[in-house]
Amino acid sequence: MRKRFAPLVPLALTLVLAACANHAPQSEIAAPAQASLPSRPVVAAPVLNQNEANEDDAVADFAGHAPYQLPQLADSVLEKGISLIGTRYRFGGNSVKTGFDCSGFIGYLFREELGMELPRSTREMINIDAPLVERKALEPGDLVFFSTNGRGRVSHAGIYLGDDQFIHSSSSRSGGVRIDSMDDRYWKRTFIEAKRVLAMAPTEHAASQH
Repeated sequence: MRKRFAPLVPLALTLVLAACANHAPQSEIAAPAQASLPSRPVVAAPVLNQNEANEDDAVADFAGHAPYQLPQLADSVLEKGISLIGTRYRFGGNSVKTGFDCSGFIGYLFREELGMELPRSTREMINIDAPLVERKALEPGDLVFFSTNGRGRVSHAGIYLGDDQFIHSSSSRSGGVRIDSMDDRYWKRTFIEAKRVLAMAPTEHAASQH
């Protein structure tokens, strides 16, 4: 069995908060906290679309309100993501060599670690037919979406780590790939919704983690 992901050395967050291409006002930035990933509690997951549940055993677990069963899939994605902290931001970028924008970073991790091809833009990504997750029920690996342009439309995305922290590719000014707190006022105000895209992972990947 794979080594568990939770025990990580805390990461100091000292860079200015920013969205994928938009920056948070300085007056709204809260002092960043150290990031660490907790051991995962067993929590009930939200209701899943029944049609999808019938197609995939992993998704069916959610439809039946089974405990969260995808922690090791999250481990694979997040281990890789954390190894890329500091990778530069680049609009339209989707590789380590070129740098990443927010959706390019997410797409790279899911493609490399799980063989999943996600939509390229945040506007398409938020429409993936995956289970919606309430803010209080977030689990590591869930995608979190934000509206940072003040228009109520999605414009930024990241991956939830646990302990109210998420990893994302922010902007060139704030250092590219980094970890921020969802409890910071800026991110709390701009948060839209979250989805459990891991539930849509190819069956062979889900089975290999058990």
